[in-house]
Amino acid sequence: MPEIFMPRLSDTMEEGTLSQWLKKIGDQIEKGDIVAEIETDKATMELEAYDAGVLEKILVAAGETVPIGTTIALLGTGAGLEPASGKQPAVTPAPARESAAASAPTAQPNSPPHRIAAPQPPAAEPRSHGERVKASPVARATAREHSIDLSAIPGSGPGGRVVRADVEAALTAAPAPAATAATSPSPAQVAGTDDTEIPLTNIRRITARRLVESMQNAPHFYLTTIIDAEALVRLRAELNEPHATDDSPKISINDLLVKASAVALRANPAINVSWAGDKILQHSRVHVGVAVALESGLIVPVIHDTDRKTVTEISAEGKALIAKARVGKLTPDEFTGGTFTVSNLGMFGIDHFTAVINPPEAAILAVGAMAQEPVVFGKKIKVRPRIKLTLSIDHRALDGATGSRFLAHLKNLLEEPLRILA
Repeated sequence: MPEIFMPRLSDTMEEGTLSQWLKKIGDQIEKGDIVAEIETDKATMELEAYDAGVLEKILVAAGETVPIGTTIALLGTGAGLEPASGKQPAVTPAPARESAAASAPTAQPNSPPHRIAAPQPPAAEPRSHGERVKASPVARATAREHSIDLSAIPGSGPGGRVVRADVEAALTAAPAPAATAATSPSPAQVAGTDDTEIPLTNIRRITARRLVESMQNAPHFYLTTIIDAEALVRLRAELNEPHATDDSPKISINDLLVKASAVALRANPAINVSWAGDKILQHSRVHVGVAVALESGLIVPVIHDTDRKTVTEISAEGKALIAKARVGKLTPDEFTGGTFTVSNLGMFGIDHFTAVINPPEAAILAVGAMAQEPVVFGKKIKVRPRIKLTLSIDHRALDGATGSRFLAHLKNLLEEPLRILA
């Protein structure tokens, strides 16, 4: 019987949320049909059927999150449908879903699936002394987050398996353990009577996990420089002058920053790398990501081959990607493969900040607001537009001298911006 699996739709995806089913039990499915929408850590994407048949069973309900590789539906000839109605119940839990997901080559052991709660869970089975604790990935993750000993929790799942509900019940029954300064996380915050609980979106949950991993695994260090933006502002005005009276999109300072970063990366290939455990990957192409803040979290659309594109092309592509990101319609190739990221908070009035590296990249550029500041020129003081740039670097892959050369090159490009148009 053909199976429909939770696919890997991005290089960072470990699990996906079944946003909605577009087909129902009993529908005839053809190859290429769009059967569902999947919400990943980046966007909502369509799931295409790779086999034909009748949709006989749906194993994952809308709103449920499962690891990649999990069987989410079954196709057949239609013989498996109930004779009376020709239909099956909307969701039929897969008896071996967790084991199937665990055996999938792309599934991660700590990817937290969210299983459909049964109306009356089975009674917890006793666990013998010294027996290895059987627990679902989400139960392990929740227990680890709250510093709970899984061996002390009776499991109500099949074969005494500890599931998420068991851990949550333990959290409710006992206060969170005190955290030590060195090794334990802070206790979970208890909501007050006037507090509002805001559920995490898939994007924010995955982003939070990845950024924590970045800070824990990548030893960050930071380099800051200040650029004189007088020539940059003048160039932007000249580039936009032909379109001053029409409604066509205008080139922004950020577009010029992205282009300049790409040119500097081409000239300093040591920055265009990724840490890969026992080696460093030197990327032959330059793909610059642009961090975008959404209500649901942070996403980084990628402009591929940025160094080979004109500022006008970068501006148009960047605006199109941001528009798609805001409605959750980015495709996997539009938010994967980045080799460097530019994060600009200047439009929010932030003068200076340090950004967290977007793994597996080795560096990210934080851009602050343009500010008019007094500057000494010889014996005179002039007011000039200036921007603070801070480069966050993964010290495993790069050192201070390498980062400094890149930042100095970038500063020179931005202060003589005609060079980025060559």
